[in-house]
Amino acid sequence: MIDVCLLGTGGMMPLPNRWLTSLMIRYNGKSILIDCGEGTQVAMKKKGWSPKPIDIMCFTHFHADHISGLPGMLLTMGNAERNEPLTIIGPKGIQKVVSALRVIAPELPFEILYQEIEESEQTFQFEGFQIDSFKVNHNVPCYGYSFSIERAGKFIMEKALEAGIEKKFWNRLQKGNMIEENGIILTPDMVLGPKRKGLKVTYCTDTRPTDSIVRNATDVELFICEGMYGEKDKEQKAKDHKHMTFLEAAELARKANPKELWLTHYSPSLVRPEEFMKEVRDIFPNSIPGKDGMTTELVYEED
Repeated sequence: MIDVCLLGTGGMMPLPNRWLTSLMIRYNGKSILIDCGEGTQVAMKKKGWSPKPIDIMCFTHFHADHISGLPGMLLTMGNAERNEPLTIIGPKGIQKVVSALRVIAPELPFEILYQEIEESEQTFQFEGFQIDSFKVNHNVPCYGYSFSIERAGKFIMEKALEAGIEKKFWNRLQKGNMIEENGIILTPDMVLGPKRKGLKVTYCTDTRPTDSIVRNATDVELFICEGMYGEKDKEQKAKDHKHMTFLEAAELARKANPKELWLTHYSPSLVRPEEFMKEVRDIFPNSIPGKDGMTTELVYEED
């Protein structure tokens, strides 16, 4: 099960009811924050979620509306007596950028571990899940992210019995552990069926449409994508500033075929996103205009 909350949906500047870009994912006691725009702490407080247990922060790029909330967030985490290390993932230069922002938050009771993205597509492995970064097309180096959980095959007792595997090993094999005993090696595939469909969330913002987005969002449970402009006459402006329109995001979703599309990162001039959704849904029916605090719970498909 994954909890996903779109904390902030605004681009460029915050509005009274719309904070700047931020997404939070919770899984198995871990919290992952993608981007930390101005107002992220307020949005988190309003949601009732705490910043203290954030284990990983991922940054798409270094424009202010995606990272300006970081110094205050770090101070709040420190004041909450957090002492576990924090991992920060981002484009090349992430350590230098964060260090500069920390001039106003120099004393922290926890260590920051930096992981720079060095490839156009790169995977970061963590216990129980992985984060995939992929390059998109903005006017500065910018990356989208996918959060995914793989799911092992179902335990098949008949396979274990046929292989003559003692019951005392079943539980460990079912959990994915390899066992070596008396010169015999037992592997999980000896008792498990084929892998089952896991869960995956893909997030991208500040970009023109790219093949990398379609590839990484294919068949995901939730695709969260920038829709900077809803108006048709803003298409050229989107191209000039390396952003996307609602219809372009919907076209990406049509190609990738996620279960659901959420639009986010709206222009300050876009006050009522719902007014532009009819044509979006003509392209990809299961499209939703994101709102601050919008949350969903993703669960595994039934076997």
